[in-house]
Amino acid sequence: MVTRRRVLKVFGTLAAGTAVGAALFAPRPANAYYAGPISDHFDGTEFYYPGAPKPKALGDLLRWQMFDPKATWPVAVDVPRLDVPPRRVDGRAVRLSYVGHASFLLQTAGRNILFDPVWSERASPFSFVGPRRVTPPGIAFEALPPIDLVLVTHNHYDHLDVATLGRLWQRDRPRVVTPLGNDTIMRNAVPDLVAETVDWHQSVDLGGGLVVHAEPCQHWSARGLRDRRHALWAAFLVEAPGSRVLFIGDTGFGDGRTFRDIAARHPRVAMALLPIGAYEPRWFMSDQHMNPDEAVRAFELLGAERAVGHHWGAFQLTAEGFEQPVQDLAQALARNGGTSSFLTPRPGEVIELTG
Repeated sequence: MVTRRRVLKVFGTLAAGTAVGAALFAPRPANAYYAGPISDHFDGTEFYYPGAPKPKALGDLLRWQMFDPKATWPVAVDVPRLDVPPRRVDGRAVRLSYVGHASFLLQTAGRNILFDPVWSERASPFSFVGPRRVTPPGIAFEALPPIDLVLVTHNHYDHLDVATLGRLWQRDRPRVVTPLGNDTIMRNAVPDLVAETVDWHQSVDLGGGLVVHAEPCQHWSARGLRDRRHALWAAFLVEAPGSRVLFIGDTGFGDGRTFRDIAARHPRVAMALLPIGAYEPRWFMSDQHMNPDEAVRAFELLGAERAVGHHWGAFQLTAEGFEQPVQDLAQALARNGGTSSFLTPRPGEVIELTG
């Protein structure tokens, strides 16, 4: 039965501009955010991942959103404890704190780096509708140390949260690095914010032995009704004195090329932060979101020492249950001989490397 509540939830998900909603949005005649030369992944209006399937049709999207069943999530889940990070972590040591969903705080070489920071209550352009946070952030915003760098992978509302960016900008004036076009979105919301943009395969030297590399991944972007794929998306590889940390906000597995190519360009990754949630139903989600089994295959292709699963348990974006990503990951690891090197921290938990 299609209820009014269900219709509102569907509207909120579509409006949020997530990978689910992006299939709805018709492209504008001109790009809304970026003007640049045509390349092997930009046709003059839209960005694309070479060889990736085209988006699903509107009828497929509405069929799933309106009629396919979704698991029932809890309304709220407490975290065991909130992390209170140190002001700095010097030298080659690495401290990674899981904030929740796709948000992490990475501390190393005296720098504090946030990945896809989202402290808002909803992953939505609206305060009254759209995916609502189930678990609180693992670090209270007030407990964050001074932030030096913010890396934003793409513009979906569960990754690019302009409210959080505005708070960070007013407090710390961090360096902000994001793929092409996303700077326009940020400035529209926070007019004095300064963001650097990168294309795939470009790097930013932060000094002190820290370099950030932007890497291709199979996804797409949208914030509204007519801006589908008008901004680029990317994975980020942080090269530090003591380690290499790969962060992928969202990606489909495809033929595995994403991970083979990253491994060839950046061998000896110490930690790969890989999405393991928002993957059901597969007939609709497989082109843009990995499932846990594919995340294990990606881990193997990368040849990383450790993997950290994220993108689950905070916002209900798709059909799987609250704990299902962790359960499915455990089964996938068991089928592959098992490993204790693929971790699934809860918000507030910390992973440390000695470097």
